[in-house]
Amino acid sequence: MEIFDKIGEVASQTYKYTAEKADKFARETKLRMKINENKSKIEHIYSELGETVYRRHLAVNKENFDKEIKNACDDIDRISKEIEQQYNELLNIKDRKQCPNCHEKIEKDAKYCSNCGMEQNEVVKENEENNDIGKQEESNDAIATNATEEEKASNDSNEA
Repeated sequence: MEIFDKIGEVASQTYKYTAEKADKFARETKLRMKINENKSKIEHIYSELGETVYRRHLAVNKENFDKEIKNACDDIDRISKEIEQQYNELLNIKDRKQCPNCHEKIEKDAKYCSNCGMEQNEVVKENEENNDIGKQEESNDAIATNATEEEKASNDSNEA
C-alpha cells in the first residue's frame, strides 16, 4: 500500500506542476496577444494621423484638424501605457525585470545586470538622488534668475 501512496503523491505533484506551467503559459500567451493587438491599434492610429496631417495640408478650411491630431496622439499615449503595463506583467509572470539602464531582461532578484553590470539596488537610490539634485538645481536656477532680474532692475533705477 505504501508504494501506491507514493505513486499517488508523485502523480499529484506532477499534475500541480503541469497545471501551474500551463496556466503561466496561457497568461503569457494572452498578454502577448493583447500587446500585439495594441501595437496594431497604434499602427492604425499612425496611419490615420498621417492622413489627417495630409488632409490639413490640402484643406482650405483647417478647423478641427489640431483637435483630431491631439486626440490621435492621446490615444497613442494611452495605448502605449497599456502596452508597457502588459509588458511589465509579462516580465512578472516570467519572474524577470528590466534593467533601467540598458533595458535588458534580467532575473527579478538579480543584484546586478548581467548585460551592463549596473547594481540594481543602486538604481532606485540613484534615480531618487538625481531627482532631488534636479529639483535643487531648478530651485537654484529660479533663485539666480530672480537675483539677476533684481540686479538689473536696481541698475536701471540707479541709471535713471
